[in-house]
Amino acid sequence: MSGRRPGAPPLLAVLICLLLPPVAAAAPKPPASHEQPGPALAARSWGVIDARSGDVLTSHAGNRELPIASTTKLMTAYVAMKEMPLDKIVRAQPYDAEYGESLMGLRAGERISVRDLLYGLILLSGNDAAHTLAIAAAGSEARFVAEMNRYAAALGLSHTHYANPVGLDQKGNYSSAGDLMTLTRRLLQEPAFAKIADSRSAVLRSVHPRRRIESINELLKLAPWATGVKTGHTFGALYVEVGSGQKHGIKLISTVVGAWTDEERFDGNLALLEWGFDQYRHKLPIRRGQDLADPEIRYSGGELPLRAERSVAVGVRRGQQVEVRVDAPHEVEGPLRRGAKLGRASVYVEGRLVGSVSLRGGRAVAEASTFDRARGFLADNRIPIAAAVFVILMIALILRYQSFRRKEARREVW
Repeated sequence: MSGRRPGAPPLLAVLICLLLPPVAAAAPKPPASHEQPGPALAARSWGVIDARSGDVLTSHAGNRELPIASTTKLMTAYVAMKEMPLDKIVRAQPYDAEYGESLMGLRAGERISVRDLLYGLILLSGNDAAHTLAIAAAGSEARFVAEMNRYAAALGLSHTHYANPVGLDQKGNYSSAGDLMTLTRRLLQEPAFAKIADSRSAVLRSVHPRRRIESINELLKLAPWATGVKTGHTFGALYVEVGSGQKHGIKLISTVVGAWTDEERFDGNLALLEWGFDQYRHKLPIRRGQDLADPEIRYSGGELPLRAERSVAVGVRRGQQVEVRVDAPHEVEGPLRRGAKLGRASVYVEGRLVGSVSLRGGRAVAEASTFDRARGFLADNRIPIAAAVFVILMIALILRYQSFRRKEARREVW
């Protein structure tokens, strides 16, 4: 049965459609997001975040679970640093490497520090270094992998799971661009790891003879502001890179997962970081020598200007609010030398502390004289002193009145 109303003339319906004005279709609302369209890359997934706040600036398939090759070693480093002191000396474990694996070149039984193993892990992507760290930290690779997954859950890496500490293709060993950047952000908050990731070369001092190694991370050579972090490559993961950079106080972390060539991963991270830096504007909310507070000088009067020791520069994105908060005394007392530290000014972006500077006295303040102290005491205690004087006067008047009455009484007796 036809759904058309009986008797409806087809010609009339056509004429009505032609005469009525067309109705515009409602445009779909774009999803609410703080992300901006960034560079398009030849890769499976990518992204860039603000390392200070964790804000995602742009991403593509950021939660897609993918093999990540040797960027797995970022969690290997994280667990090793949590479980062992950097100066601990361990013995290198035998490692049966397959052809083409990245190696640090450890000799079985060789004594080496955890710190030097981390340099070999990050700069050379040494699978033998990862294996030795796993055994030293947990006693076996299986127990170490369980620790990796426990730490991943604690960090909220919901699109990550580990099956080995090395990064070789294996079922159950995967992560996402978003999780890789989150983990890297946490790692770079550790000064020891940040120093390792930013190293173009390093001298391994715990081995004999000492050895110098060079980083295989080409991103460090592409820009002077690049600060790391880790490369990876397998047949399943293709080419992977987690990068980072710092410029004008802005710290960014990028990642490219599944690029088709070695050049595309490095060029892709460079493009992401440069695009990310372009989203910020350089501002100087505090200038060196700027007068930010003027506390009163006790006793001698006047004010002491407190000036910023240095400038504080920040990078802010469009629409972000910058606030300067000053913590300084309302009153100071001499003697004070010129340049004495007497407070602090802090810069906040969107309520997050991004920098601070000491405040120094703009001139010397001499010790107050006895006369100034007396005058200051009188000025500070006007009401109590006035009340005391009033009480004393009242007592004196009462005593005088009583004395007068006694004299009058004696005259009447005589």
